[in-house]
Amino acid sequence: MDTTTLNFSDFLKKSVLQLEAFNKVSWVDIFWGLLSSFLIGMFIYWVYKKCFRGVVYSHNYNITFVLMTMITTLIIMTISSNIVLSLGMVGALSIVRFRTAVKDPMDIVYMFWAISVGIANGAHIYPISVVGSLGVGIVIYWLSRRKVKDNPYLLILKYEESAQDEVLVRLRKLQYVLKSKTVNKHLTEMTVETRLRDDNTAFVNELSNITGVRDVMLVSYNGDYAP
Repeated sequence: MDTTTLNFSDFLKKSVLQLEAFNKVSWVDIFWGLLSSFLIGMFIYWVYKKCFRGVVYSHNYNITFVLMTMITTLIIMTISSNIVLSLGMVGALSIVRFRTAVKDPMDIVYMFWAISVGIANGAHIYPISVVGSLGVGIVIYWLSRRKVKDNPYLLILKYEESAQDEVLVRLRKLQYVLKSKTVNKHLTEMTVETRLRDDNTAFVNELSNITGVRDVMLVSYNGDYAP
């Protein structure tokens, strides 16, 4: 009885021949894969817009989640059809470097969500992408709507040296953490982090009424401040 052994070289040759034929992915699969990625990508778009809690919302950045989902689907469809393409794609992606800074950790979650959906749709595992997206979306929406007991703020003060004692007495009534302090001749600029359990900001007016205080500014703080 004749036995035929298939080594790695023969496997690569067979993959090259299949690459020329390219008959593993049908037009129907491409259509449904892109359509499902677009619909779930729009769901990610909606969740991000509704649950965004950062300082400035970026519409263009939100659009990238939809495009990232569809592009990942195309990549998975391409590399799953042939081993040669898979090796080439790995080599090509290994030299790509992204240097855009991601300030909000939640943005990374949305990126992985979009990529995961694209991988599942590209592999034609639609139940995972649909059910998983619904679960992730519900959890993000629920957590984002929970009321925070105390909200962090940055209090920026600019005052003269003569007002320092009175400013410190007023700050002791607040729970604060010193972030930075700059002294320029007789003028001091101090930044502190404080937490408010309600929207009562009357202390800002009290600080501004102190003789020698030049400026008082209160801004929302998301943890990305760098003095």
